[in-house]
Amino acid sequence: MNRRKFNFGLLGTAGALMLRNPLAIPISRDSVPPVRVNGARLSDHLRALAEFGKNPQGGVSRLAYSEADRRGREYVFGLMQQAKLEVSIDAAGNIIGRRAGSGDNRLKPLLFGSHVDSVPEGGNYDGDVGSLGAIEVAQTLAENHLTTRHPLEVVIFQNEEGGLIGSRAMNGELTEKELDLVSRSGKTIREGIRVLGGDPAKLSSVKRDKGSIAAYLELHIEQGGILEAEKLDIGVVEGIVGINWWDVTIEGFANHAGTTPMNNRQDALLAGAKFIEAVNRIVTSIPGRQVGTVGRISALPGAPNVIPGKVVLSLELRDLDAAKIQMLYQKIRTETDQIAKLSKTTFDFKEINVNIPAPTDPRIRSLIDQSAKELGLSTKQMPSGAGHDAQDMARLAPVGMIFIPSVGGISHSPKEFSKRQDIENGANVLLQALLKVDRADLN
Repeated sequence: MNRRKFNFGLLGTAGALMLRNPLAIPISRDSVPPVRVNGARLSDHLRALAEFGKNPQGGVSRLAYSEADRRGREYVFGLMQQAKLEVSIDAAGNIIGRRAGSGDNRLKPLLFGSHVDSVPEGGNYDGDVGSLGAIEVAQTLAENHLTTRHPLEVVIFQNEEGGLIGSRAMNGELTEKELDLVSRSGKTIREGIRVLGGDPAKLSSVKRDKGSIAAYLELHIEQGGILEAEKLDIGVVEGIVGINWWDVTIEGFANHAGTTPMNNRQDALLAGAKFIEAVNRIVTSIPGRQVGTVGRISALPGAPNVIPGKVVLSLELRDLDAAKIQMLYQKIRTETDQIAKLSKTTFDFKEINVNIPAPTDPRIRSLIDQSAKELGLSTKQMPSGAGHDAQDMARLAPVGMIFIPSVGGISHSPKEFSKRQDIENGANVLLQALLKVDRADLN
């Protein structure tokens, strides 16, 4: 069938269905309608959301559970209503916008969305592009009177930046103990959930069972510079890397800096410096895209005339392969033993966080890639080096992620920026991929 006949046939079918029910045109399993999002409207919504928590540097400080977060969510709630979604707030404080499907009532929902909270002095695109892009997709479907086979749920997860709190509540991993942890806004998670309109006493009602969701899609800025540097339009995310964090404590002996000979010192900070160099050397010695970082260090007692007797620092390793993370960690531990012996210090490693790698579904990756190419956009398969709500959703359902370029690779900064055309491209890929996933059989 040529393109002209295909479009005529599609419009003819749509017209007949509109006469019967102008608000519900089921989407055929054999074709995806050539609809497009309203890029100007999406851009306007992003600018409006950026006013909530706007900071003098030009970015946003919309910390989870803050007044800026509450007001920003109210704005987003209203946009979801305008998009003809049935909007509610679940017990965890996530905003859920539902749209009925045209298929069998037994069809599981398709979820898509992101978050709108930010880091302190953050930017206007991290989370916002995916959240407002999802709402724009829902509004585009409503305006074109198109109904998917599967029910749709646009999800705005709460407190992504503070530990994926909303999505972890949905997959059942948020613990009662964590509810009393203090967030960056100064409120506990428990207090914050109440501020957002949730009910921490009813978190069990939020939990979704594995297999209860057909699929989850998330649009996001890359937060790195690969797509821009290679002049590519869309990143098709292979998976979200595993992240392992340790607190490393080095014990030496604090002594007078003026009277202790250099060859008779147990300098914990010197041992720490050698450790930091070893981490960088070991991680870069092996081919691959793994990264290792020592991002925090504290030397005690912290006086210029005292040899540091104790150092506490962090170690973080990230990769798509959990086995590689463990291999790098063991190599680091082996070298650490040598550093300890030569410096007459001791090292203690305390594991404080483990996020296991979350590969995306290869079938959804293929549909995202196909959608982008049909729109005339270039693509690249790539990992996500940052954490996202999608990694928690991957415990429940097949997931897919779409990246758009970040100018300069800058993120978590007021200088974070993505071009309007790239944002529109990403939203259109999300729309087309969603329609393809709706027609696919992922069971």
